[in-house]
Amino acid sequence: MSSLLLVRNVRRAISVLGGGSGGTNALSGVRPVARRFVIDMSYSAHFMDFKGSSIPSSMKKLVVNKLSPNFRLASRGDGDDGAGDAVFAGVNASDINYSAGRYDPSVKPPFDIGFEGIGEVVGLGLSASSRYTVGDAVAYFGSGAFAEYTVVPAKESVPIPAVRPEFLTLLVSGATAYIALKRLGDLAKGETVLVTAAAGGTGQFAVQFAKQAGCHVIGTCSSDEKAGFLKSIGCDRPINYTTEDLAKTLKKEYPQGVDVVYESVGGSVLEVAVNSLANKGRLIVIGFISGYQTASGIPDFRGSTLPVKLLQKSASIRGFMLLHFVSDYREALGSMMQMFAQGKLVCEVDHGDLAQEGRFVGLESVFRAVDYMYAGKNLGKVVVEVFPPPVSNKL
Repeated sequence: MSSLLLVRNVRRAISVLGGGSGGTNALSGVRPVARRFVIDMSYSAHFMDFKGSSIPSSMKKLVVNKLSPNFRLASRGDGDDGAGDAVFAGVNASDINYSAGRYDPSVKPPFDIGFEGIGEVVGLGLSASSRYTVGDAVAYFGSGAFAEYTVVPAKESVPIPAVRPEFLTLLVSGATAYIALKRLGDLAKGETVLVTAAAGGTGQFAVQFAKQAGCHVIGTCSSDEKAGFLKSIGCDRPINYTTEDLAKTLKKEYPQGVDVVYESVGGSVLEVAVNSLANKGRLIVIGFISGYQTASGIPDFRGSTLPVKLLQKSASIRGFMLLHFVSDYREALGSMMQMFAQGKLVCEVDHGDLAQEGRFVGLESVFRAVDYMYAGKNLGKVVVEVFPPPVSNKL
Protein backbone atom coordinates (compact mmCIF):
# COMPACT_ATOMS: atom_id res chain seq x y z
CA MET A 1 0.00 0.00 0.00
CA SER A 2 2.91 2.36 0.54
CA SER A 3 3.21 3.18 -3.17
CA LEU A 4 -0.45 4.10 -3.65
CA LEU A 5 -2.25 7.35 -4.35
CA LEU A 6 -5.79 8.15 -3.25
CA VAL A 7 -7.32 10.31 -5.98
CA ARG A 8 -10.58 12.25 -5.95
CA ASN A 9 -12.87 14.17 -8.26
CA VAL A 10 -12.34 17.95 -8.11
CA ARG A 11 -15.36 19.22 -10.04
CA ARG A 12 -13.92 18.76 -13.47
CA ALA A 13 -14.98 16.41 -16.23
CA ILE A 14 -14.84 12.77 -17.16
CA SER A 15 -14.62 11.81 -20.76
CA VAL A 16 -16.74 9.26 -22.59
CA LEU A 17 -15.60 7.61 -25.85
CA GLY A 18 -17.72 4.55 -26.21
CA GLY A 19 -19.83 2.07 -24.33
CA GLY A 20 -23.26 0.53 -24.55
CA SER A 21 -26.79 1.75 -24.88
CA GLY A 22 -30.03 1.50 -23.03
CA GLY A 23 -32.33 -1.42 -22.53
CA THR A 24 -34.17 -3.22 -19.78
CA ASN A 25 -31.47 -5.87 -19.44
CA ALA A 26 -28.53 -3.51 -19.03
CA LEU A 27 -26.07 -4.20 -16.30
CA SER A 28 -24.10 -1.33 -14.82
CA GLY A 29 -25.38 1.00 -12.14
CA VAL A 30 -24.51 3.60 -9.58
CA ARG A 31 -23.63 1.83 -6.38
CA PRO A 32 -23.71 3.98 -3.24
CA VAL A 33 -21.06 2.72 -0.82
CA ALA A 34 -22.42 3.87 2.52
CA ARG A 35 -20.73 3.65 5.91
CA ARG A 36 -17.61 2.29 4.29
CA PHE A 37 -14.14 3.80 4.41
CA VAL A 38 -12.61 5.10 1.18
CA ILE A 39 -9.52 3.08 2.07
CA ASP A 40 -9.36 -0.12 4.10
CA MET A 41 -8.52 1.19 7.57
CA SER A 42 -6.18 -1.71 8.22
CA TYR A 43 -3.85 0.09 5.81
CA SER A 44 -4.71 3.62 6.84
CA ALA A 45 -1.48 4.23 8.71
CA HIS A 46 0.36 3.94 5.39
CA PHE A 47 -1.43 6.95 3.94
CA MET A 48 -0.19 10.42 4.77
CA ASP A 49 -3.00 12.74 5.84
CA PHE A 50 -5.45 9.85 5.94
CA LYS A 51 -7.32 11.67 8.73
CA GLY A 52 -7.54 14.84 6.67
CA SER A 53 -10.87 16.49 5.89
CA SER A 54 -10.56 15.85 2.15
CA ILE A 55 -11.29 12.12 2.49
CA PRO A 56 -15.01 11.31 2.93
CA SER A 57 -16.51 8.28 4.65
CA SER A 58 -18.69 7.32 1.65
CA MET A 59 -18.74 7.65 -2.13
CA LYS A 60 -20.42 6.40 -5.31
CA LYS A 61 -19.17 4.10 -8.05
CA LEU A 62 -20.52 2.17 -11.03
CA VAL A 63 -20.61 -1.60 -10.65
CA VAL A 64 -21.28 -4.38 -13.16
CA ASN A 65 -23.80 -6.76 -11.61
CA LYS A 66 -24.66 -8.97 -14.58
CA LEU A 67 -22.69 -9.84 -17.69
CA SER A 68 -24.49 -8.25 -20.62
CA PRO A 69 -23.84 -6.06 -23.67
CA ASN A 70 -26.47 -3.64 -22.32
CA PHE A 71 -25.25 -0.91 -20.01
CA ARG A 72 -28.13 0.94 -18.42
CA LEU A 73 -29.75 -0.75 -15.41
CA ALA A 74 -28.84 1.20 -12.27
CA SER A 75 -28.27 -1.33 -9.50
CA ARG A 76 -27.98 -0.74 -5.78
CA GLY A 77 -25.23 -2.19 -3.62
CA ASP A 78 -25.02 -2.77 0.09
CA GLY A 79 -21.42 -1.62 0.44
CA ASP A 80 -19.99 -5.08 1.06
CA ASP A 81 -17.45 -4.62 -1.71
CA GLY A 82 -15.26 -2.47 0.50
CA ALA A 83 -13.29 0.59 -0.49
CA GLY A 84 -14.52 2.84 -3.24
CA ASP A 85 -12.94 3.73 -6.54
CA ALA A 86 -12.28 6.49 -8.94
CA VAL A 87 -12.15 9.98 -10.30
CA PHE A 88 -12.61 11.63 -13.70
CA ALA A 89 -12.97 8.60 -15.90
CA GLY A 90 -13.53 7.89 -19.57
CA VAL A 91 -16.14 5.48 -20.91
CA ASN A 92 -14.57 3.60 -23.80
CA ALA A 93 -16.03 1.35 -26.44
CA SER A 94 -14.12 -1.46 -24.74
CA ASP A 95 -16.05 -0.93 -21.50
CA ILE A 96 -19.11 -2.66 -22.90
CA ASN A 97 -17.03 -5.66 -23.96
CA TYR A 98 -15.45 -5.83 -20.51
CA SER A 99 -18.83 -5.61 -18.80
CA ALA A 100 -20.14 -8.34 -21.09
CA GLY A 101 -17.30 -10.63 -20.02
CA ARG A 102 -15.69 -10.70 -23.46
CA TYR A 103 -12.18 -9.61 -22.51
CA ASP A 104 -11.57 -11.61 -19.35
CA PRO A 105 -14.03 -14.48 -18.73
CA SER A 106 -12.42 -15.11 -15.34
CA VAL A 107 -13.80 -11.83 -13.96
CA LYS A 108 -17.19 -12.45 -12.36
CA PRO A 109 -19.79 -9.88 -11.20
CA PRO A 110 -19.96 -7.76 -9.22
CA PHE A 111 -16.93 -5.79 -10.40
CA ASP A 112 -16.00 -2.17 -10.96
CA ILE A 113 -15.68 -0.66 -14.40
CA GLY A 114 -13.91 2.23 -16.14
CA PHE A 115 -10.41 2.16 -17.64
CA GLU A 116 -9.05 5.70 -17.37
CA GLY A 117 -9.20 8.68 -15.07
CA ILE A 118 -7.73 11.98 -13.96
CA GLY A 119 -8.03 13.76 -10.64
CA GLU A 120 -6.34 15.32 -7.62
CA VAL A 121 -4.29 13.40 -5.06
CA VAL A 122 -5.90 13.52 -1.59
CA GLY A 123 -3.89 10.74 0.09
CA LEU A 124 -0.40 9.30 -0.35
CA GLY A 125 1.35 6.07 0.44
CA LEU A 126 4.76 6.52 2.05
CA SER A 127 6.91 5.83 -1.01
CA ALA A 128 4.48 7.66 -3.30
CA SER A 129 5.17 10.83 -1.32
CA SER A 130 8.59 11.02 -2.95
CA ARG A 131 6.91 11.70 -6.30
CA TYR A 132 3.63 13.40 -5.41
CA THR A 133 2.02 15.66 -2.86
CA VAL A 134 -1.61 16.19 -1.87
CA GLY A 135 -3.29 18.38 -4.49
CA ASP A 136 -1.23 17.18 -7.45
CA ALA A 137 -3.09 16.42 -10.68
CA VAL A 138 -2.57 12.89 -12.00
CA ALA A 139 -3.82 10.68 -14.79
CA TYR A 140 -4.02 6.90 -14.76
CA PHE A 141 -4.93 4.08 -17.11
CA GLY A 142 -6.32 1.29 -14.96
CA SER A 143 -9.66 -0.13 -13.86
CA GLY A 144 -12.57 0.87 -11.64
CA ALA A 145 -12.52 4.48 -12.80
CA PHE A 146 -16.28 5.11 -12.75
CA ALA A 147 -16.47 6.39 -9.22
CA GLU A 148 -15.73 9.46 -7.16
CA TYR A 149 -12.48 8.24 -5.57
CA THR A 150 -9.91 5.64 -6.52
CA VAL A 151 -6.74 4.08 -5.15
CA VAL A 152 -4.05 4.09 -7.83
CA PRO A 153 -0.58 2.49 -7.74
CA ALA A 154 1.94 5.29 -8.10
CA LYS A 155 3.76 3.44 -10.88
CA GLU A 156 0.54 3.43 -12.94
CA SER A 157 -0.02 7.17 -12.60
CA VAL A 158 1.26 10.05 -14.70
CA PRO A 159 1.55 13.67 -13.49
CA ILE A 160 -0.42 16.17 -15.58
CA PRO A 161 -0.40 19.98 -15.55
CA ALA A 162 -4.05 20.30 -14.52
CA VAL A 163 -7.28 18.34 -14.18
CA ARG A 164 -8.67 19.19 -17.60
CA PRO A 165 -10.80 16.94 -19.83
CA GLU A 166 -8.43 17.55 -22.74
CA PHE A 167 -5.76 15.51 -20.95
CA LEU A 168 -8.25 12.73 -20.35
CA THR A 169 -8.88 12.39 -24.08
CA LEU A 170 -5.25 11.38 -24.50
CA LEU A 171 -5.19 8.46 -22.06
CA VAL A 172 -6.92 5.85 -24.23
CA SER A 173 -8.24 7.59 -27.34
CA GLY A 174 -5.15 9.58 -28.19
CA ALA A 175 -2.73 6.84 -27.16
CA THR A 176 -4.53 4.28 -29.32
CA ALA A 177 -4.24 6.45 -32.43
CA TYR A 178 -0.67 7.53 -31.71
CA ILE A 179 0.75 4.05 -31.05
CA ALA A 180 -1.34 2.16 -33.63
CA LEU A 181 -0.34 4.44 -36.49
CA LYS A 182 3.28 4.61 -35.36
CA ARG A 183 3.81 0.88 -34.78
CA LEU A 184 1.41 -0.68 -37.28
CA GLY A 185 0.66 2.01 -39.86
CA ASP A 186 4.18 2.50 -41.21
CA LEU A 187 3.04 5.89 -42.52
CA ALA A 188 5.06 7.52 -45.27
CA LYS A 189 4.76 11.04 -46.60
CA GLY A 190 2.39 11.29 -49.54
CA GLU A 191 0.35 8.18 -48.68
CA THR A 192 -3.43 8.17 -48.43
CA VAL A 193 -5.03 7.34 -45.07
CA LEU A 194 -8.69 6.56 -44.41
CA VAL A 195 -10.01 7.09 -40.87
CA THR A 196 -13.49 5.74 -40.07
CA ALA A 197 -15.59 7.45 -37.37
CA ALA A 198 -13.10 10.27 -37.83
CA ALA A 199 -14.91 12.88 -35.73
CA GLY A 200 -15.11 10.61 -32.67
CA GLY A 201 -12.91 10.31 -29.63
CA THR A 202 -10.02 8.41 -31.21
CA GLY A 203 -10.69 9.22 -34.86
CA GLN A 204 -9.93 12.90 -34.32
CA PHE A 205 -6.40 11.97 -33.24
CA ALA A 206 -5.82 9.52 -36.08
CA VAL A 207 -6.68 12.31 -38.53
CA GLN A 208 -4.20 14.70 -36.94
CA PHE A 209 -1.34 12.21 -36.59
CA ALA A 210 -1.74 11.03 -40.18
CA LYS A 211 -1.73 14.63 -41.37
CA GLN A 212 1.39 15.38 -39.31
CA ALA A 213 3.07 12.46 -41.11
CA GLY A 214 2.46 14.22 -44.43
CA CYS A 215 -0.38 12.00 -45.59
CA HIS A 216 -3.56 12.77 -47.52
CA VAL A 217 -6.37 12.06 -45.03
CA ILE A 218 -9.93 10.89 -45.70
CA GLY A 219 -12.37 10.81 -42.79
CA THR A 220 -15.87 9.36 -42.52
CA CYS A 221 -18.52 11.12 -40.44
CA SER A 222 -22.29 11.41 -40.08
CA SER A 223 -23.06 15.13 -40.47
CA ASP A 224 -21.97 18.29 -42.23
CA GLU A 225 -21.07 19.80 -38.85
CA LYS A 226 -18.64 16.95 -38.24
CA ALA A 227 -17.29 17.31 -41.77
CA GLY A 228 -16.54 20.95 -41.01
CA PHE A 229 -14.76 19.98 -37.81
CA LEU A 230 -12.66 17.43 -39.68
CA LYS A 231 -11.58 20.06 -42.18
CA SER A 232 -10.56 22.31 -39.27
CA ILE A 233 -8.13 19.67 -37.95
CA GLY A 234 -6.58 18.95 -41.35
CA CYS A 235 -8.74 16.27 -42.95
CA ASP A 236 -8.43 16.62 -46.73
CA ARG A 237 -11.62 14.80 -47.70
CA PRO A 238 -14.40 14.37 -45.14
CA ILE A 239 -17.08 11.95 -46.34
CA ASN A 240 -20.53 12.32 -44.79
CA TYR A 241 -21.81 8.78 -45.23
CA THR A 242 -25.42 9.90 -44.67
CA THR A 243 -25.34 11.88 -47.90
CA GLU A 244 -22.59 10.10 -49.87
CA ASP A 245 -22.03 6.45 -50.71
CA LEU A 246 -18.69 5.63 -49.12
CA ALA A 247 -17.78 2.78 -51.47
CA LYS A 248 -18.67 4.70 -54.63
CA THR A 249 -16.89 7.85 -53.46
CA LEU A 250 -13.67 5.98 -52.66
CA LYS A 251 -13.75 4.09 -55.95
CA LYS A 252 -14.33 7.27 -57.97
CA GLU A 253 -11.94 9.63 -56.20
CA TYR A 254 -9.24 7.16 -55.14
CA PRO A 255 -9.06 4.56 -57.95
CA GLN A 256 -5.57 3.48 -56.85
CA GLY A 257 -6.90 2.71 -53.36
CA VAL A 258 -5.88 3.87 -49.90
CA ASP A 259 -2.58 2.96 -48.29
CA VAL A 260 -3.65 2.84 -44.64
CA VAL A 261 -7.03 2.44 -42.95
CA TYR A 262 -7.65 3.22 -39.27
CA GLU A 263 -10.86 1.26 -38.71
CA SER A 264 -13.15 1.14 -35.68
CA VAL A 265 -16.65 0.48 -37.05
CA GLY A 266 -16.57 -3.06 -38.46
CA GLY A 267 -19.22 -4.86 -40.49
CA SER A 268 -20.04 -3.34 -43.86
CA VAL A 269 -17.63 -0.44 -43.29
CA LEU A 270 -14.80 -2.90 -42.80
CA GLU A 271 -15.79 -4.63 -46.04
CA VAL A 272 -15.60 -1.33 -47.92
CA ALA A 273 -12.22 -0.60 -46.34
CA VAL A 274 -10.80 -3.97 -47.39
CA ASN A 275 -12.04 -3.51 -50.95
CA SER A 276 -10.51 -0.02 -51.06
CA LEU A 277 -6.98 -1.01 -50.04
CA ALA A 278 -4.14 -0.12 -52.40
CA ASN A 279 -1.31 -2.48 -53.24
CA LYS A 280 0.70 -3.08 -50.05
CA GLY A 281 -2.13 -1.41 -48.10
CA ARG A 282 -2.35 -1.78 -44.31
CA LEU A 283 -5.66 -1.94 -42.47
CA ILE A 284 -5.53 -1.45 -38.69
CA VAL A 285 -8.51 -2.80 -36.74
CA ILE A 286 -8.86 -0.92 -33.45
CA GLY A 287 -12.44 -2.03 -32.86
CA PHE A 288 -15.79 -2.89 -34.41
CA ILE A 289 -18.26 -0.80 -32.47
CA SER A 290 -21.16 -1.54 -34.81
CA GLY A 291 -21.44 -4.97 -33.21
CA TYR A 292 -20.76 -4.27 -29.54
CA GLN A 293 -24.44 -4.06 -28.55
CA THR A 294 -25.26 -7.48 -30.00
CA ALA A 295 -25.17 -10.76 -28.11
CA SER A 296 -21.93 -11.88 -29.79
CA GLY A 297 -20.33 -8.44 -29.89
CA ILE A 298 -19.16 -9.10 -33.44
CA PRO A 299 -20.82 -7.50 -36.49
CA ASP A 300 -21.50 -9.56 -39.61
CA PHE A 301 -18.59 -9.59 -42.04
CA ARG A 302 -18.46 -11.32 -45.39
CA GLY A 303 -14.89 -12.47 -45.33
CA SER A 304 -14.76 -15.65 -47.38
CA THR A 305 -12.75 -13.95 -50.13
CA LEU A 306 -10.50 -12.02 -47.72
CA PRO A 307 -7.37 -14.16 -48.24
CA VAL A 308 -7.62 -13.70 -52.01
CA LYS A 309 -8.09 -9.93 -51.73
CA LEU A 310 -5.09 -9.57 -49.42
CA LEU A 311 -2.93 -11.81 -51.58
CA GLN A 312 -3.77 -10.00 -54.82
CA LYS A 313 -2.73 -6.67 -53.31
CA SER A 314 0.05 -7.83 -50.96
CA ALA A 315 -2.11 -6.10 -48.36
CA SER A 316 -2.46 -6.82 -44.65
CA ILE A 317 -4.89 -6.48 -41.76
CA ARG A 318 -3.45 -5.80 -38.34
CA GLY A 319 -5.25 -5.81 -35.01
CA PHE A 320 -4.40 -3.33 -32.26
CA MET A 321 -5.13 -3.51 -28.53
CA LEU A 322 -3.56 -0.83 -26.35
CA LEU A 323 -2.77 -3.23 -23.49
CA HIS A 324 -0.34 -5.07 -25.76
CA PHE A 325 1.73 -1.90 -26.26
CA VAL A 326 2.26 -0.79 -22.67
CA SER A 327 5.97 -0.20 -23.31
CA ASP A 328 5.02 2.57 -25.78
CA TYR A 329 2.50 4.25 -23.51
CA ARG A 330 4.53 6.79 -21.52
CA GLU A 331 6.38 8.07 -24.58
CA ALA A 332 3.10 8.45 -26.44
CA LEU A 333 1.40 10.28 -23.59
CA GLY A 334 4.36 12.58 -23.01
CA SER A 335 4.63 13.42 -26.70
CA MET A 336 0.91 14.18 -27.01
CA MET A 337 0.90 16.36 -23.90
CA GLN A 338 3.78 18.34 -25.33
CA MET A 339 1.96 18.77 -28.64
CA PHE A 340 -1.16 19.92 -26.83
CA ALA A 341 0.80 22.42 -24.74
CA GLN A 342 2.38 23.80 -27.92
CA GLY A 343 -1.00 24.18 -29.63
CA LYS A 344 -0.18 21.46 -32.16
CA LEU A 345 -2.91 19.01 -31.14
CA VAL A 346 -6.68 19.52 -30.90
CA CYS A 347 -8.39 17.52 -28.14
CA GLU A 348 -12.09 17.99 -28.86
CA VAL A 349 -14.52 17.17 -26.05
CA ASP A 350 -18.32 17.06 -26.05
CA HIS A 351 -19.94 18.02 -22.73
CA GLY A 352 -23.43 17.09 -23.90
CA ASP A 353 -24.62 20.70 -23.97
CA LEU A 354 -26.79 19.89 -27.00
CA ALA A 355 -28.17 16.65 -25.55
CA GLN A 356 -31.92 16.53 -25.01
CA GLU A 357 -31.65 16.46 -21.20
CA GLY A 358 -28.68 18.81 -21.12
CA ARG A 359 -25.09 18.63 -20.00
CA PHE A 360 -23.84 15.33 -18.60
CA VAL A 361 -23.38 15.80 -14.85
CA GLY A 362 -22.97 13.07 -12.21
CA LEU A 363 -22.20 9.37 -12.47
CA GLU A 364 -25.85 8.65 -13.31
CA SER A 365 -25.48 10.64 -16.53
CA VAL A 366 -22.83 8.22 -17.82
CA PHE A 367 -25.71 6.14 -19.18
CA ARG A 368 -27.20 9.11 -21.05
CA ALA A 369 -23.77 9.98 -22.38
CA VAL A 370 -23.22 6.45 -23.67
CA ASP A 371 -26.61 6.48 -25.43
CA TYR A 372 -25.74 9.87 -26.91
CA MET A 373 -22.48 8.50 -28.27
CA TYR A 374 -24.09 5.38 -29.71
CA ALA A 375 -26.67 7.54 -31.45
CA GLY A 376 -23.75 9.19 -33.25
CA LYS A 377 -24.50 12.63 -31.84
CA ASN A 378 -21.11 13.37 -30.32
CA LEU A 379 -18.36 15.43 -31.86
CA GLY A 380 -15.09 14.48 -30.22
CA LYS A 381 -14.97 12.69 -26.89
CA VAL A 382 -18.08 12.90 -24.75
CA VAL A 383 -17.50 14.36 -21.29
CA VAL A 384 -19.38 13.76 -18.05
CA GLU A 385 -18.88 15.97 -15.00
CA VAL A 386 -18.58 13.98 -11.80
CA PHE A 387 -19.15 15.62 -8.42
CA PRO A 388 -17.91 14.00 -5.21
CA PRO A 389 -20.12 13.66 -2.12
CA PRO A 390 -19.83 16.33 0.59
CA VAL A 391 -16.45 16.19 2.28
CA SER A 392 -16.62 14.48 5.66
CA ASN A 393 -14.26 14.70 8.63
CA LYS A 394 -15.38 11.32 9.90
CA LEU A 395 -13.34 8.20 9.18
